[in-house]
Amino acid sequence: MLLTIDCGNTNTVFSVWEGPVIAATWRTSTDVSRTADQYFVWLNSLMSLTGIYADITAVIISSTVPRVVFNLRVLCDRYFHCRPLVVGKPECLLPVPPRVQEGVKPGPDRLANAAGAFERHGGDVVVVDFGTATNFDVVGPDGAYIGGVIAPGVNLSLQALHQGAAALPHVDISLPERVIGTNTVECIQSGVFWGYIGLVEGITARIKQEYGRAMTVIGTGGLAPLFAQAQNLFDRVEDDLTLHGLRVIYDYNMRNRTED
Repeated sequence: MLLTIDCGNTNTVFSVWEGPVIAATWRTSTDVSRTADQYFVWLNSLMSLTGIYADITAVIISSTVPRVVFNLRVLCDRYFHCRPLVVGKPECLLPVPPRVQEGVKPGPDRLANAAGAFERHGGDVVVVDFGTATNFDVVGPDGAYIGGVIAPGVNLSLQALHQGAAALPHVDISLPERVIGTNTVECIQSGVFWGYIGLVEGITARIKQEYGRAMTVIGTGGLAPLFAQAQNLFDRVEDDLTLHGLRVIYDYNMRNRTED
């Protein structure tokens, strides 16, 4: 079985794959101090609780937090007896190299999104990924990541508003019943929710105009389904796109090793 690990700034997602199908997915907070042993105790407990006793034979990692990679490598070596592929490292081949400014290294999650989106939808895609940041990843006609946009994430914006304005409480994002709030919480929720609707609509429209071709817009990340309830922002919402991209990259590396 293949274990894919998508480590973001806020959360880390572990998924076990049986061929092309995800058998189980678990999420934990990203913590640079978590050791390989702690990862394994946590994973082993969840595998037992869900009835999955995974025979992990391979691992691929995407991490936007470089400091966690060492302990994840130790986890793979000590408990799964394999050397993981790490997206962004020279030994991890990509189906199509990114076409960006020379010297720039795109985030591994963006590379995985590009690989997953191209495998499912072909080229000419915009992936809107709601994470700690809200990323817009543009995928060219051949599957290459060709650039994008980075905006503050939804929860990061809520946190900054709460910390920067003493009288404003911290609130959870939700679909407002109306635009005009009648109390402070409703006003904040409306401002953030409809503000991000406008942000996504505006940026995707400008990307399409600049790109000059028809494009498919894919929403992914934890908050994508929430925003999809209000507007026709996306052609598709796919929660597992980054994980699927990791599997695509892993399969590509295995085929090339076999051919060599």
